[in-house]
Amino acid sequence: MSHHCHDEHSHSHSHGGGDGNEHEHDHSDDITPALQFSLYQHIHFDDVTALNEARYGSGKAVVQKTWAERLAAEPEVLSDVDEQLILNVPFTGQVKLHSILLRTSDSDSAPRTLKVIINRDDVDFGVAEETGGTQEFELSRTSEVQELPVRRARFNAVRRLALFFPDNFGDGEEDVTRISYVGFKGEWMQLGRAPANIIYEAAANPGDHKIKGTNVNQMGSGIGGRGPGI
Repeated sequence: MSHHCHDEHSHSHSHGGGDGNEHEHDHSDDITPALQFSLYQHIHFDDVTALNEARYGSGKAVVQKTWAERLAAEPEVLSDVDEQLILNVPFTGQVKLHSILLRTSDSDSAPRTLKVIINRDDVDFGVAEETGGTQEFELSRTSEVQELPVRRARFNAVRRLALFFPDNFGDGEEDVTRISYVGFKGEWMQLGRAPANIIYEAAANPGDHKIKGTNVNQMGSGIGGRGPGI
């Protein structure tokens, strides 16, 4: 459908001199915090759906990409009849969402805006347009992975997310929106176990909060331009 090539998916970023050992060290710093807070294993993949996807199942395939596969050009979800796209992502339990990870492209097909709606299983384009959503983000036109921190007070008890991308950087001239990676960071709570988690948090163990805070900051500072994994 689109005449765009995939050049925007190439990644040629270097890190501090290009020494092999330095790159390996950077890669290690990059992936460890990501995996520690990843909600990947708590996504209910069978029920992930996409609306207005050009190829059936491509939205689910993008959500199924692991952190290690985040820079891969394929699979990729493309919008179909216009630039709008919705991804519905349910979790296997209740999560406290910290941030959303997204990779698009440095092209007109990159989404410009993201509206996030939580805990609704009826989100179609009509609902998405009419509701104010839980939080809205202005996205960057970049082939780097973007980390979008959420307002945590609004995302403390998330069972499912609807990600609504209403437009792209084409300003009406580009009908195809492309997304190649979607991930989530946060804490998972098995349904029915919320009181135990609340007590655990209320205990205010300084060690726990130090670990959590440190890793979140490291992840945020390192998410953007690490380049390809090894």
